Amino acid sequence: MKFTFKHSYSFAPEYSIPVAYFCMEYAIHQPLKLYAGGLGFLAGSHLRSAFELKQNMIGIGILWKYGYYNQVRKSDQSMDVLFQEQVYGFLQKTDIKYTIQVSGHDVWVTAYYLEPEVFNTAPLFLLSTDLPENDYLAKTISHKLYDANPETRIAAAILLGVGGAKLLEFLDWRPQVYHLNESHGLPLAFYLYNKYKSIDEVKKRLVFTNHTPEQSGNPETDFLLLEKMGFFSGVPATEIRMVTKTEGMVLNHTLSALRVSGIANGVSKLHLQTLTAMWEKYDAACQIIAITNGQNFTYWANHKMYTALAENNMTDLQIRKQSGKSELFEMVADQNGEIYDENTLTIVFAKRFAGYKRADLLLHNMQRFDRIVNNTERPVQIIWAGKPYPMDYTAIGIFDKIVNICKSYKNCSVLVGYELRLSKLLKQGADVWLNVPRLTHEACGTSGMTAAMNGAINIGTADGWFPEFAIDKKNSFVIPPAPLTLHEHEQDAADANNLYDLLEKEIIPMYYDYPSRWLTLMKNSMEHIVPYFDSNRMAVEYYEKMYTRKVTK
Repeated sequence: MKFTFKHSYSFAPEYSIPVAYFCMEYAIHQPLKLYAGGLGFLAGSHLRSAFELKQNMIGIGILWKYGYYNQVRKSDQSMDVLFQEQVYGFLQKTDIKYTIQVSGHDVWVTAYYLEPEVFNTAPLFLLSTDLPENDYLAKTISHKLYDANPETRIAAAILLGVGGAKLLEFLDWRPQVYHLNESHGLPLAFYLYNKYKSIDEVKKRLVFTNHTPEQSGNPETDFLLLEKMGFFSGVPATEIRMVTKTEGMVLNHTLSALRVSGIANGVSKLHLQTLTAMWEKYDAACQIIAITNGQNFTYWANHKMYTALAENNMTDLQIRKQSGKSELFEMVADQNGEIYDENTLTIVFAKRFAGYKRADLLLHNMQRFDRIVNNTERPVQIIWAGKPYPMDYTAIGIFDKIVNICKSYKNCSVLVGYELRLSKLLKQGADVWLNVPRLTHEACGTSGMTAAMNGAINIGTADGWFPEFAIDKKNSFVIPPAPLTLHEHEQDAADANNLYDLLEKEIIPMYYDYPSRWLTLMKNSMEHIVPYFDSNRMAVEYYEKMYTRKVTK
């Protein structure tokens, strides 16, 4: 039977404008392994909120045959990378087939469909080149998320951007707005330019979200290589240079996206300031606004804890938190052979391992670290988890360093497999959620939002989303900032010492000596995190501030 597409739900009138959402990764539910980190978690929550609000949106992504990677252990417990084929019986295989051009060759594309009712999301189409009509090289385009080979990454960008646009034409589904969630799908802009022959027509339809100020997330690529591979959909190089204002031999993907979009956004108020400072010296960039990220409350929140909170039953609130800790500690015992105590203060650091996130900040001064973890009167338990980029050997080295240090402590452990299921367990079981990015490097950092939805208290540096939420010692703890004029190693030393002081002088004593104050802090955190940091608010803002502009069909 020929595949035909129609939304399975009726749209709310205020969200009737059709929007196509392009993203390289989606973290929707544990069984669907299409994500690396925060960008995917955000995109998954966005699609869930679009479903709850009945928005006229569809998502377009790529069906990664081997996912990002499976995080496993070597024989000495250090980290290893496993690329394992993923098979999904819940995805609908379609008869859709068409070609895109990569390096002057036809590459066949098909699409798989995730129906809204499977995981309560907006409709999601996932593109694949893993077809018998393609040679092996073409098949590998959709094998690994963020493949280490630069040509494969360029081909994946063409698949997402051009392949996604051609899919919409194949379906005869005509969006009024194309949303580029990060610059990975930038070839979409050039495909639209080739179609409409007018940059103004592209700008009417295209909106863009940037998620990081880090260089790795704002790539620059040799112009001739992009042209050779078909990144520009056959548009002459002189035209591309004109619309992107590119001079020289390198294309800046983020700056180009800002110059061909009608409007763009950063993902927190602080990130907007950083973006403005980064790009204000360049002309022809579109307006940039702030729409702070959110996470889907329905999916992430501990609803039993919120029931206890609504009933003002602090005893039950505490019991529910203890239950979450108990469930997490089963995982700790299984992976690390350590038995944790539900009555002991539990500190968790869990997120994508990247240098600026400083997973090892707690280990900066081992003398002070020892004093904290060896205190038998006021004990602590510490858990780390997170997935480095599989070729980021520096980040993997930090992970392995923490693993080796934890072998010497019965109350410190590292968990592998940090994906949606483990993320939920960690947040349900954490008393303290640690966010310590180097200031101005974190665009948003949403893990702390979902931690708060599970009764964990955030301790963090005032970066990303945190300044919009944190009321120091009322709903969280803010680490006093080190001066930005210091060298990075000096900032790390100052931030580590401030963190140790905060733990020893305030956080640990409050947990053990003033439990009622701790519960009040937990109550405030859970109440203050919603509704603003629920992705439903975010999804509404995208329609109101980005999508509802004067557009043409």
